[in-house]
Amino acid sequence: MAKRRSLPIALTIAGSDSGGGAGVQADLKTFASLGVHGASAITCITAQNPERVLGIQACRAGIVHQQIEAVFAELPPAAVKTGMLYSGEIIRVAALFFKRGDPPPLVVDPVMVSTSGARLLKRSAIRRLEAELLPLATLVTPNLDEAEILVGAKLSSVEDLRSAARELQKRFGCAALVKGGHLRGLEEAVDIFYDGREELLLSAPFIRGVSTHGTGCTYSAAITGSLALGRPLAQAVRLAKDYITQAIAGSRLAAGHSVLNSFWAAEAS
Repeated sequence: MAKRRSLPIALTIAGSDSGGGAGVQADLKTFASLGVHGASAITCITAQNPERVLGIQACRAGIVHQQIEAVFAELPPAAVKTGMLYSGEIIRVAALFFKRGDPPPLVVDPVMVSTSGARLLKRSAIRRLEAELLPLATLVTPNLDEAEILVGAKLSSVEDLRSAARELQKRFGCAALVKGGHLRGLEEAVDIFYDGREELLLSAPFIRGVSTHGTGCTYSAAITGSLALGRPLAQAVRLAKDYITQAIAGSRLAAGHSVLNSFWAAEAS
């Protein structure tokens, strides 16, 4: 009998998207497409579809803790990402696991507001995110709106993205990937990565007419998956930029709604 391949493990700590396009569902698809076993800790149940969020029910902090504990006990992750955390109590529970021993790399996607405008992080929890989780992170991946909240300034140019990435790295000690896909007036989607030493300007042509629902989750999950595979952070970010660009370009329709194609590489081979 041939020896079975051992898969690296990545953990997502995030909310469930009943429409399947974002959140834990997007993360697990991304991990699977990269050849990584995905584990999950559900923080919230959402009732949503590609158009809107109809309802949110947060899980108790205790069961979130038990989910993470169960995964770490038998499926120790090589990398972890957080998405929708929603409350200060859940943030505190997640942070506890990264104050112990030698934790795996942590990618924090600071999910605050959905594409449709629903609040996915309580205002009262933002300070706890900054105080307790971001200082433990390997990388934080805010979009334009989230970066503006974190740095407390309006961002309207690529130079502003550079300043924000440097400010976040200085303030929290982690690398920052500030995503500029919502910047107006550009021909390309530009992101800035800065880790305190190396700066990357990552750009790709805009793909028109495709919904961006789930792109942030998928992008950060692709980084996390690459980290689980043992790739250095800067390389993981570069690979993830290409991954999300191809996932958007190869998007499909489900009941008339755009859905990202996380398995574009398999289809191309």
